[in-house]
Amino acid sequence: MTTHRVTIRDVASQAGVSVATVSKVLNERHGVAVSTVERVRAVIEQLGYESSLVARSLRNHRTNVVGVLVWAIEPYSAELLKGAARAIKGTGYELVVYSTGGEGGGHIGWERRYLSRLSGTLIDGAVLVTPTVSAEGIGSPVVAVDPHVGGDAVPTVDADNFRGAQLAVEHLLALGHRRIGFLGRPPRDLESGKQREYGYRAALEAAGIAFDPELVRAAGYEESESTEAARQLLELPERPTAIFAANDLSAISTMEVALTLGMTVPDDLSVIGFDNVPESTMVRPGLTTIEQPLQLMGQRAVEMLLEVLAGREPSQRRLRLPTRLVVRESCAP
Repeated sequence: MTTHRVTIRDVASQAGVSVATVSKVLNERHGVAVSTVERVRAVIEQLGYESSLVARSLRNHRTNVVGVLVWAIEPYSAELLKGAARAIKGTGYELVVYSTGGEGGGHIGWERRYLSRLSGTLIDGAVLVTPTVSAEGIGSPVVAVDPHVGGDAVPTVDADNFRGAQLAVEHLLALGHRRIGFLGRPPRDLESGKQREYGYRAALEAAGIAFDPELVRAAGYEESESTEAARQLLELPERPTAIFAANDLSAISTMEVALTLGMTVPDDLSVIGFDNVPESTMVRPGLTTIEQPLQLMGQRAVEMLLEVLAGREPSQRRLRLPTRLVVRESCAP
């Protein structure tokens, strides 16, 4: 069964007026009798007519839609989207989420390609989540969450990744661990990835422990890549007694690998993650992690974008939110 999309011609025919008259009513132009306006609006309501975003943008040069572009919808981005949805309420804007589906393993520049498809006719501006390149010069109003290395001329929102990583390693050091592995996360051009590794190194240095590159592995986008990186660390001749993973999903993968190798968490291996996504509370033992306020990051990013779209300078062009240690059961002396 084919569902017919209601068009402006259908509204005009049902109301007994011209297409031009319906257009005037939609755009609140003068020159239409009050009774005619009421009749046209009643037909619009009855038929459920909604002008397309493209048509709206051609008429008004605005769509009143903002986009959130993510590489994939996974626990991290899902939490950001909750905050973005909260920020859009009551603003008169609509929100569209665009995901590449995570295909292709993190191709550099994906956000530029997909933004070019949406800008101008479908969205007025966008929040770019973990962009792989500088968002400067993209052309459309944008705000970057977890920006590219080197700083952006565009407004950005991120968390204190350096201090968060320090907190993670300091917690493990306080429990007596000295051989601490680190699972990083590409792309290395993300500011957060760099800062988490720097924080890991800084905490070791402050404790008088030499950095050992053998204890560092890059966990990839796919679960299989995280699993392999964790396995490499745990099969070292002198394996680490604790692992700090730069995101919770890699930490959970590490716990699963440890189990397959006959280890018990936390008795044989302590594991700490980063993000505090809901999944960190669902595993057993519960995952000790570093919380970054993901929902608040998404909310603040949309609020900053709306300021830009209103022609105002954002009150803060770079907003860095604090991180904190959340202690559960995955770490022990």
